[in-house]
Amino acid sequence: MKDIEHREDVSLLVNTFYDSIRKDELLGPIFNMHIKEEQWPIHLNKLTDFWVTALFGVSCFKGNPTIAHKTVDKNLNHTIAQHHFEQWVFLWHNTVDSLFIGIYASRAKKAAEKMAHNQFNIISSFRT
Repeated sequence: MKDIEHREDVSLLVNTFYDSIRKDELLGPIFNMHIKEEQWPIHLNKLTDFWVTALFGVSCFKGNPTIAHKTVDKNLNHTIAQHHFEQWVFLWHNTVDSLFIGIYASRAKKAAEKMAHNQFNIISSFRT
């Protein structure tokens, strides 16, 4: 195994991860309800941009993940809970570990943990 080295590696990671997300018993229904089948290629490219930016500091991501997470939580009557984010992190770690090893792989796992923690705290604080 090798480390995450370039955009193609990030794309492999993102695509493999979201394949597992879409099949996951807990998270699959949420993602599949909010992202239509024909929207997935565009969404996966945007997520690849996000992770390229997060891992390599290359400014290619344009968007606001917090708005998206708040919208999903609102659409689900504010039922997104900590265990949803824990499952997301669990699947991310499994995917990273199945494909890569090294500094950037570790960085990807730590960044996902931090992001999940922050996103849950933010959406929780905006509930009315």
